[in-house]
Amino acid sequence: MAKAPAFDPMDPLGIDDLLDPEDKAIRDTVRRFCADRVTPYVAEWFERGELPDVRELARGLGGIGVLGMTLDGYGCAGTSAVQYGLACLELEACDSGLRSLVSVQGSLAMFAIHRFGTEEHRRTWLPRLAAGEALGCYGLTEPDHGSDPASMRTHAKRDGDDWVLNGRKMWITNGSVADVAVIWAQTEEGVRGFVVPTDTAGFAAVDIRHKMSLRASITSELTLDDVRLPADAVLPDVVGMRGPLTCLGEARYGIVWGTVGAARSCFESALDYARTREQFGRPIGGFQLTQAKLADMAVEIGKAHLLALHLGRRKDAGAVRPEQISFGKLNNVREAIAIARQARTILGANGISLEYPVIRHMNNLESVLTYEGTSEMHTLVIGKALTGLDAFH
Repeated sequence: MAKAPAFDPMDPLGIDDLLDPEDKAIRDTVRRFCADRVTPYVAEWFERGELPDVRELARGLGGIGVLGMTLDGYGCAGTSAVQYGLACLELEACDSGLRSLVSVQGSLAMFAIHRFGTEEHRRTWLPRLAAGEALGCYGLTEPDHGSDPASMRTHAKRDGDDWVLNGRKMWITNGSVADVAVIWAQTEEGVRGFVVPTDTAGFAAVDIRHKMSLRASITSELTLDDVRLPADAVLPDVVGMRGPLTCLGEARYGIVWGTVGAARSCFESALDYARTREQFGRPIGGFQLTQAKLADMAVEIGKAHLLALHLGRRKDAGAVRPEQISFGKLNNVREAIAIARQARTILGANGISLEYPVIRHMNNLESVLTYEGTSEMHTLVIGKALTGLDAFH
């Protein structure tokens, strides 16, 4: 009988054994990139409320192939869903804002163009977006319409062969630095998507200030004031809410994995602190209450990681359902926030210092809890799937 490997506190369930060598290679590449290019600086960026040199950062992310990485062709890496998930885990272990940049670029803007756009859209934008030479954003949420995007007020009307867009979009990651925006608007035919170069007359973006979460991330309000687009700016292959909701499903899947990374970062910090911080003459990790907290955190991280991997395998098999992604986002975000708060108690007063990652993750996860579908909305998605009854209305 083979001897069991040594117990690894950072992988107590041995989940690494379920990964292929290529999976691990991609994960390790992203982990090294974060350690070299972001982790040493992200606390300062968070404190200043800015993401400097975002274009240089985007080119670096493009260089390691994580932008639109599951898409095929047009300079995209064509990786598996599991490999994308592992990348999201490492990105968010660094900072949720970094994972958001990659998620919006790849799972929202690039995915929409790849899935629903014309061949000209794909050839024009996807290679540049994949390389990080261009940045994209995704305009769905509005000031008065978040969880109910079907009630959006942004509208597009035909004027001869052109389209004219008017409206506002809110909480748009990458908005003020984007070269292209995928904008969803009401039309006489239903909700349609539009590929909007951001240098088009009438398009404006203003950064949202005074955030206490996702501070190392660019978040903007978009204004469309008689933005005139040619007829071929519309995404031709989808009408109605299926388009934006399909894209959101891709982004939500990345969150299922990413939040495991944020939780892991908090756990690592708390475990290291508990081993070295002494009170009453010995390390606090030797006290029963501290060990109970650490054990609870490890158990929930392991369960969340296995859930993410299970959904990734289903996604790669073409068998995952939107309700299952809701399971993952609801559980993993909720548990990640609980883990961050528990880790903060182990660190005591140091838990509120940016010398440690915990308070930064805590604040960031408050945004992750509500974007790409609030916990309430995902609860109702699951409830409807279980009962067959729609409680949204």
